Amino acid sequence: MGRSYQIDELKQNLIEVLRDSKMGMSGIEISKKLNLNRITMTKYLKIFAAEGFLKQKIVGNTTLWFLESGQETFRFPDDYFKVESQFLEYLIKGSESQVISLIKNCLHSEGSVYNLVIEVIIPAIRHIQSLYDEGKIGNSEAKYLENIISKSIHILQQISVESNPKKKIVILSGDPENTLLSEAASASFHSNEWTVFHLGDMSSAINVLFDLDFQKLISKIWKQKSGILIVVVFSNIKERLNFFADSINPIKLKLGKNMRLVLCGKMGKKAKFECDLQVDNFENVRQWSETVYENLK
Repeated sequence: MGRSYQIDELKQNLIEVLRDSKMGMSGIEISKKLNLNRITMTKYLKIFAAEGFLKQKIVGNTTLWFLESGQETFRFPDDYFKVESQFLEYLIKGSESQVISLIKNCLHSEGSVYNLVIEVIIPAIRHIQSLYDEGKIGNSEAKYLENIISKSIHILQQISVESNPKKKIVILSGDPENTLLSEAASASFHSNEWTVFHLGDMSSAINVLFDLDFQKLISKIWKQKSGILIVVVFSNIKERLNFFADSINPIKLKLGKNMRLVLCGKMGKKAKFECDLQVDNFENVRQWSETVYENLK
């Protein structure tokens, strides 16, 4: 295979060759169809199987290759709206395999993790919450669907990125309802080279010792105090945001101006908290964090 042969072009050709093949095809058959060297083709087939793009079945002495379900090549940024509707459709059906395949397809098609979080994952989180609030799904079904979303986010978090040691961020949720959002935020920051410390739901840690416990963690992960450290708290409960603000602000004063606190939740315009940024949506958190870091350089 020549160096100029693009991986996405090869995947698209494989989709066209294998899409209607219910019995699968051998590596020799595929290499003949695509007019490629058999040994090189086999190497790429194994790589694509490891990525989850293909699956294989050994029959006797022959390895047959199949497309994983739902394989499709997307063209971004135009296809994000298409992915959003497909993701929600598969999710509502409870089809975990289709949801996971769709996310993998997006990554194979070089979709942006940030855009997938903003345009696909977060809208799905909100939609499931709305269905639950309206009584259209029960608690068990909501938890099941949220677990599928969480697995999708986990795939995004596995993207190999070399983190910048001067860009550190601690992300936590003040209540169980915002845990998925905090996971999605963590995946987004990770994709943009932030060193992420995701604490998840910290509602059980709300007690008189939280400030001491949290300061101990910050001292460990930010020993040199180089670059910037941002703490992001997600919650829609006013009392929870107040608690974390009251606990974290004294730590900020001790450790210096390069530690920042962000509170994210739908509190209404009248609710005001002591923090560096108070917003009601994650998109503003990401943009603000990048701007703050750039201004420090």
